[in-house]
Amino acid sequence: MGTPSVSPFPAVGHVARVRPDAVYKAFLGRAEQLGQASNGFHNQNHVLPLTQPMAHLVARAPGTSVIVRVRRSDALPVVIRTWQNEAEILRAIKGVLPNVPECLFEGDGFAIHSYVEGVPLSSVCGNGKPVDTLLIKALAALLAETAQVRSGALPALPASWPSNHNDSRGFLQTLAQLADQQIRRPNWHNFGGLFAALGIPEDALLRLADRVPAMARRPYSLLHADLHRDNVIMSYGGYHPLICVDWELATYGDPLHDLATHLVRMQYPAHQWDEVIDSWVDAMREVRPAAVNGVARDLRHYVAFERAQSVYPDVMRAARSLEGSADQKHLDAATESVWRALEAAAEPLRLSNVPSERQIKQILLRWAAARFGGGRSFSAGAFDWDRDERVPERDDFPQQAVQDALLAEGAAPASRVFKGTAHLNTVVGVSGFDSSVVVRRMVADVRRRERGFFLSEHAVLRTIEKSGVGVAAPKILALGWSHDGQPFAIHTYEGPSDTERPPNHPVHGLLPREADKLVDQLRALTKVDFLQVDPLAGQGRFYEWLCEQLVAMVGELPKQSQQLARFLGLPDAGVLAQILARHTVSDRAPALLHGDLNPWNLVRRDDDLALTIIDWEMALVGDPLYDLVRHMHLTPTRPEIRDRMFSRWERLLPPEHTTAWRQDWRVYRWIEIVRSAYVDLDRLVTGASLDAPNVRRAVDSYAMTLAAATASLGLRRRPAANPYLAAALA
Repeated sequence: MGTPSVSPFPAVGHVARVRPDAVYKAFLGRAEQLGQASNGFHNQNHVLPLTQPMAHLVARAPGTSVIVRVRRSDALPVVIRTWQNEAEILRAIKGVLPNVPECLFEGDGFAIHSYVEGVPLSSVCGNGKPVDTLLIKALAALLAETAQVRSGALPALPASWPSNHNDSRGFLQTLAQLADQQIRRPNWHNFGGLFAALGIPEDALLRLADRVPAMARRPYSLLHADLHRDNVIMSYGGYHPLICVDWELATYGDPLHDLATHLVRMQYPAHQWDEVIDSWVDAMREVRPAAVNGVARDLRHYVAFERAQSVYPDVMRAARSLEGSADQKHLDAATESVWRALEAAAEPLRLSNVPSERQIKQILLRWAAARFGGGRSFSAGAFDWDRDERVPERDDFPQQAVQDALLAEGAAPASRVFKGTAHLNTVVGVSGFDSSVVVRRMVADVRRRERGFFLSEHAVLRTIEKSGVGVAAPKILALGWSHDGQPFAIHTYEGPSDTERPPNHPVHGLLPREADKLVDQLRALTKVDFLQVDPLAGQGRFYEWLCEQLVAMVGELPKQSQQLARFLGLPDAGVLAQILARHTVSDRAPALLHGDLNPWNLVRRDDDLALTIIDWEMALVGDPLYDLVRHMHLTPTRPEIRDRMFSRWERLLPPEHTTAWRQDWRVYRWIEIVRSAYVDLDRLVTGASLDAPNVRRAVDSYAMTLAAATASLGLRRRPAANPYLAAALA
């Protein structure tokens, strides 16, 4: 007998002994030969018919089609995974759910699945198009069928899973925490600076988890968690007309989560949402009646979460799309994708001041050019700029240094991007300059309610530097416009020299030594010649002017803010003017004031000055007593620290700046309490700047601010016509 031919594939009974790399090469080589492949977000899928040896390996007839699924090495971690192995999920539900693919072979980074003959729903009914009523009912039935699978048939759950398997609130909190752990954190090093520039804080998902309200209890079950049009196959046979594929994101929890992800990812037209929800309720009520508890109240929380977590993959994919080219077409597409994602996530993540499309485009361009710019098709003028001649070129920070700072801005990590109420500040290093610098840009569509004649920040900083007085303030290094006309300024950075540490702000109040040194700097400000900043400043009665600005601000509040103010018992502009006119303060010699000495505008330092004063955009000329009292209003100040500061202030400042202060300081405190009652209420109504830490703290204590304001105005708070609104504000 001749020598028998040896097949590279063993008998089916010995599949487990086959070297996975040999199987992979055989199947993948065949797939590449046929040229049949499709790229998903997480996998590359190769569809191929089985040859005789391949069929022998997986116990299928020759010619049968299978899918070789290869995990993409370049895929971003942008999904929540309960179980890391899709094959394990498919093996667990095989026989429980008959119409799912089967895993035929599993290797390192790849798997071979049975192929579902049919066409994806997306190919016959694209995203955004209406879905036929019969098909909606069939999809609802698929979700209901899935919800019948209990935990006993599934792989073991992670230790972090809620122990009570009908705790809907606990499940949604777990999802938010997993999104932070599995999506946000792994990508933060590369994309954190981009998210910070777009106004998404590092703890946005954890805050969302903390805000999850009490919800109705629903029994947990298997969830597909990714049922969109690409993952629904319309089979050629009639026994199982619809088949769900791609189970790698399956999870175990509240069935309402499956409905929410389906609603959002299917991209139903808005007018079909009610029909889909009603169909799901009808289908689910037949198999698990308890699963429909509280649908009308709780579904919105899962929809909000889906939109919130989607901002991360959507932004990252848009940014990555610019790696090959940032021409106008790619940049416009990425900008639109990011803008849609931010708009959808703004409410659930409580984002304020969402950037405009123009600003998003510039943020993306700066980020992409800093990473992909070398030798690629980026706009040659992306970092061109025009100097504002009000700040001439400095010998220690020439033209090239400005260019380098603008280039480095896009690559800054999240830990070096700080968002305030008015500015986005990015800390970067520049070759040849001793310390880090800050690129400052205006926050998108910022609306500052506080009215007044504020001086130009750059002029104030130049005047302080030239004066040589003992005030620790940043130096202005450059002022200009980017090539698109967007203004920017570059300051010296006043935080720690160790770039891994964030600036240390006295958010809980000043230490005794810091209180002394701040008073010393306020004294030094009285020596600055403010006429160099504004030759016409310092004329007129400061308190009267302050009252006029407050009354005008109240009169210009949006209608909704004014209505709520009246509901809470705050007077309108006319009545407020009459109340303010009952008080007067003594005239004191004017001086340059910072105007906004809140804790986040003070940076602790290790030398004799103790504190650096930053963010001078609200600087003005006026009564020095006002600057000190406003600081005490904005900063937690213990009585002993307040007395210490007043005593030192009275002793060190010239008499013309301190006369009759004891009878006047309470008037300034009173007007600041009243101002906060209106400003913080407007922020609550409009959501403006709520991500800034000083604003967040102010609105969190609004109930106390309102009580103090109405009492100090001599008004009685009106009984609440709507007790729920009153409770929410408290």
